[in-house]
Amino acid sequence: MKRLIFSFTLLLLCMPSSQASDFNTKVSSALRIDDRSSRDARFQYKLSVTPSFQVNQNWSLHGYAITGDDFSSSHNTINASTSDTFYLRRLFVRYESENTKTEVGVIPTYKGRVSSTGLSKEGWIQGIRHVVASQSGKFEWVVGELSDTRSSQALGFAEQLNFIEVEFSSSVSNDFAYELGFERILNANYARGEMRFSSQTDVSYGLEIIGNIAEQEFKYVASLTSEFKLMSLPAELFIYYSFVDDNFGQRAELTEDFLSTGHGFSAELESSIESIKQLNWFSKIELYEGNSRIQLGLKYSLSL
Repeated sequence: MKRLIFSFTLLLLCMPSSQASDFNTKVSSALRIDDRSSRDARFQYKLSVTPSFQVNQNWSLHGYAITGDDFSSSHNTINASTSDTFYLRRLFVRYESENTKTEVGVIPTYKGRVSSTGLSKEGWIQGIRHVVASQSGKFEWVVGELSDTRSSQALGFAEQLNFIEVEFSSSVSNDFAYELGFERILNANYARGEMRFSSQTDVSYGLEIIGNIAEQEFKYVASLTSEFKLMSLPAELFIYYSFVDDNFGQRAELTEDFLSTGHGFSAELESSIESIKQLNWFSKIELYEGNSRIQLGLKYSLSL
């Protein structure tokens, strides 16, 4: 908690009062019931705060604090004596120009959208990211440390450079995009590829594969995202199927859409509530290796 208070204080001190309009904060919260076939149902909540301060046209300071006690977790369980965590997981400086972006500090795991085979969007890396955009696509490299996955230990300086990522992403047309990447993480090497196709009917399809090079073990993901109207309100449906080899390694548990080793299926539906702005409802079902999990809840976001 002392580290959290210190970090937020640092953010506030970096905000001159004469430029208060350049300081923005997004607050998001969620409440859900989580019912798993192998355990009793539980009620959970999520709270996240994303402050940012635009120093000038190129430089900005960013933070991210959220509930949850681990790299991939984002919820606390109500009435659980050991589940009351809320930590600042990221604190970094960003320099952005027309064709480049550089982030230094405890940075996000992603540069843009989060892939199913990418690292969890709630995670962090202690290090540096550099992205260069050109007519052919975007080239990204990341160097840093990812060792302790407890959110209480997220803030700090990289002491050993055990994380390396190199990635190239490009759009062949308005409808088709692909991404290729290499990672060195948790003492293992991984290669990753992704293809994404968008149709004329607000439906996009994805196919992803990531492999543990030494073990020749893989994770495959096929997904579908659809945006449509549900009772005249905007709605989004996300469906995916995944298969993870049993000996893929610890990297599997850090991915964004990890269910279990073996076969897995998930479908998530989210829509807004007409009478209350920025309040959405969501439902999700997961089926994996003889188990099932159902989630129902509400989420609310506010920008200050």
